[in-house]
Amino acid sequence: MKIAVIALGKIGLPLAVQFADKGHEVVGVDVNAELVDLVNRAIEPFPGEAHLQEKLTELVPAGRLRATTDYADAVPGADAVVLVVPLFVTDTADDEARPDFGWMDAATEELSRHLTAGSLVSYETTLPVGTTRNRWKPMLEKGSGLVEGADFHLVFSPERVLTGRVFADLRKYPKLIGGLSAAGAERAREFYEAVLDFDDRPDLARGNGVWDLGSAEASELAKLAETTYRDVNIGLANQFARFAATAGIDVYQVIEASNSQPYSHIHQPGIAVGGHCIPVYPRLYLWNDPEATVVRAAREANAGMPDYTIGLLEGVHGELSGQRVVVLGAAYRGGVKETAFSGVFATVAALRDRGATALVHDPMYTDDELRAFGFEPYHLGEKVDAAVVQANHAEYAALGPDDLPGIATFVDGRRISSADAWPGVAYRAIGKASA
Repeated sequence: MKIAVIALGKIGLPLAVQFADKGHEVVGVDVNAELVDLVNRAIEPFPGEAHLQEKLTELVPAGRLRATTDYADAVPGADAVVLVVPLFVTDTADDEARPDFGWMDAATEELSRHLTAGSLVSYETTLPVGTTRNRWKPMLEKGSGLVEGADFHLVFSPERVLTGRVFADLRKYPKLIGGLSAAGAERAREFYEAVLDFDDRPDLARGNGVWDLGSAEASELAKLAETTYRDVNIGLANQFARFAATAGIDVYQVIEASNSQPYSHIHQPGIAVGGHCIPVYPRLYLWNDPEATVVRAAREANAGMPDYTIGLLEGVHGELSGQRVVVLGAAYRGGVKETAFSGVFATVAALRDRGATALVHDPMYTDDELRAFGFEPYHLGEKVDAAVVQANHAEYAALGPDDLPGIATFVDGRRISSADAWPGVAYRAIGKASA
């Protein structure tokens, strides 16, 4: 097959590589000319994605994968077009947050101008329910002059992977599809079965593979539901953690005990919920269902955790005004160089609001990169009064007082360390009343 992948970001590029690795001819489209040049030189444009560089090294020189900024070069005659263009939310901290379709609208309009008969078009970006049918279908038909269901087929098939392990996740989880017609769904099933491999999953009664959910709307809701569930679950865990700390209870022991039977799946509490997905997709769901009080309450609870954590620090350490406090981790999670909706921003803001000198350390970022975010970089070995773990980078598990000279208080927002590692230092973790 000839396949076009639109947007070569941290999901789109691995997808394009996966398709090419299965023997298909793949052309990726991206507005970033520098990124396109790197891909065409078989250079990984962003670090941290397992096996991406080795696959680029093999596939690009073999002529099975190339990149372009020109839709006219990639789209006409394609058997399938897969879009992974980002969708933004206006303000995740605002109850009236709205999806910002700007980039996706622009990509869809450009795609429509070059779409030819016979193509399957699959959107993989997470969307509010109804978007595929009510927004993309008329836009594609108007721009192309083609009729969906007759001249081309349109489906929604959400990505379900995490950056850093995309290739493994593509094999691990069922590929969900939902078409606007039975014929379109069948085309999508044939396509994804030809470009993906699936691990054996005896735990799934339906078996691993391509799952047709019967409609684009069901597929859209499935992605919103699985991600919103995680936000609600984490919100509940954070509520438990805050109460446990006031009652002298170790919430981690409680969660372990609760999860020892098969009907409880309580997640871990923490300083923040970040990334492109969990803080954002509940807002897309709320746009569809504004009366979803459980979803709204969980989002508010999780958004308040950075300020709560700095309040915890203040209660243990004392007055923070004039104190040098390092936030350990700019990334939204450990091992990933990405700050999308990271808790670092709210954590630094909470420290500054209390008059502290907020410093930021992250082993994945240079000083200049940290300064570009508006942070003052910190280097291990420099004097500091207190520290707060924001991202669970593996390096932080090995830290001790000698790495942070002068430290009096260590607040572990990710429970990556322990009191034993901090002799002579007040150690606190979210959800534990004391060391």
